[in-house]
Amino acid sequence: MEKACVDLNQLINVFTDASGAVYQSDKLNCLYLDFGGKFARFNCNALLKFKQAVERIDVEDMLLSSDRSDYELVTFNGCEHIYLLNAVEVISLRSLLQGAFTMFRLNHLINDCLYRLVS
Repeated sequence: MEKACVDLNQLINVFTDASGAVYQSDKLNCLYLDFGGKFARFNCNALLKFKQAVERIDVEDMLLSSDRSDYELVTFNGCEHIYLLNAVEVISLRSLLQGAFTMFRLNHLINDCLYRLVS
């Protein structure tokens, strides 16, 4: 999905770093990953599975092994998005996704604390 199809003014920026961004759409109940020149739509469970797939990549083996490719194909069953990443891109994507999920956890903790104060 291209950015032209989505009104960026209606998206909430969850997390941004030098390599990309994760946006949330409350209207469409989905998340958007802007990384590597691709703007991809995910539901929450799909983004979590994608994050787990990225975290399973052994970057050290990727760099040190002469028997394997310098690129990793990242996807999972039921995902319509495929990323072909080198080691630096894997590390950047991992950092971006970890930052986004940290913001989700932080938001949950803040809401939980505020709810306790009101109750």
